[in-house]
Amino acid sequence: MGFVFRSRATKEEKAAVADKGQLTDSKQIRDPQAPKGRPTPKRSEAQSQRRSVANTSLTRKDAAKRQREERRSALERQRQALAGGDERYLPARDKGPVRKFARDFIDSRFNVAEFFLPMAVIILVLSMVRVGALQNIALLLWLVVIVLIVLDAAVSGFRLRKRLKERFPDQSTRGAVAYALMRSLQMRRLRLPKPQVKRGERP
Repeated sequence: MGFVFRSRATKEEKAAVADKGQLTDSKQIRDPQAPKGRPTPKRSEAQSQRRSVANTSLTRKDAAKRQREERRSALERQRQALAGGDERYLPARDKGPVRKFARDFIDSRFNVAEFFLPMAVIILVLSMVRVGALQNIALLLWLVVIVLIVLDAAVSGFRLRKRLKERFPDQSTRGAVAYALMRSLQMRRLRLPKPQVKRGERP
């Protein structure tokens, strides 16, 4: 009889514990949007999460705006450097003492190629005149101008290469001659960076 009473009491205790567990689960209401197995976040935690997301978006906008402003200021400094010759903000292709010497070498002398555009306009006008003699003169002038440009470029390149070896024996001068010859094709007032030496001045 004692065993029967003990087993009945044990069953009643288990049933009471199960009822308490059900009551506890019913009191804790789960957020329908919260994942299963996770507690519902508090209102303060949810607000802080939303605030952090908003701050992140604002931070990205500020960073993008700051990058645009820095890019704009860098371009402005580069433009001023091209006009004034400030080595700190020049483009990479124009930086360095070798490139500066090559520019000064070209800017200090008269180059046939820099007068190509005005001479080409004159020759073009002569070739459009329907006079046989003038058209022949225009054709001859074309040949003379081309030959002079080639000869002047060859002489300038030879002299510049020699001067570069004397001035910068331990530095690489690769590409400096081609860089200078391309500059000689431009009219003096249109060259960038702006010329820093006068004609006839020794660089």
